[in-house]
Amino acid sequence: MKTYLAKQADVDPKWYVVDASGKVLGRLAVEIANTLRGRRRPTYTPHVDTGDFVVVINADKVAVTGRKETDKSYMFYSGYKGNEYRVSLKEFRDRRPEFIITHAVKGMLPRNRLGRAQLKKLKVYAGAEHPHAAQQPEPLAV
Repeated sequence: MKTYLAKQADVDPKWYVVDASGKVLGRLAVEIANTLRGRRRPTYTPHVDTGDFVVVINADKVAVTGRKETDKSYMFYSGYKGNEYRVSLKEFRDRRPEFIITHAVKGMLPRNRLGRAQLKKLKVYAGAEHPHAAQQPEPLAV
């Protein structure tokens, strides 16, 4: 018996919507990353983008455990000496809540052009509205 390997032409991606309000960030990011990679499908092939599109709404209401709201920080570095700076999760929740989920999911995807292509299938919105109603996204059980 031969192993089935999916081809890019055979993949028909679905659209899913996830409501992030009240969900724990890490556990939510794992489910989203697995859906983007296609791990939820029986035709999963590691070297082919067999994943689905994921629309995340209410990103500003995602939950974190412990003291992460104040203690967790994201580090950025411009490349120049002394230009390293940190931004706390609380500040990002106020300014760019989409970044919190995108950053968590990005860390769970492969670091190559396949991972970058899969990350483009993630659409994150701070509020409850999204412009992807025409794709008829199904709710994703998280």
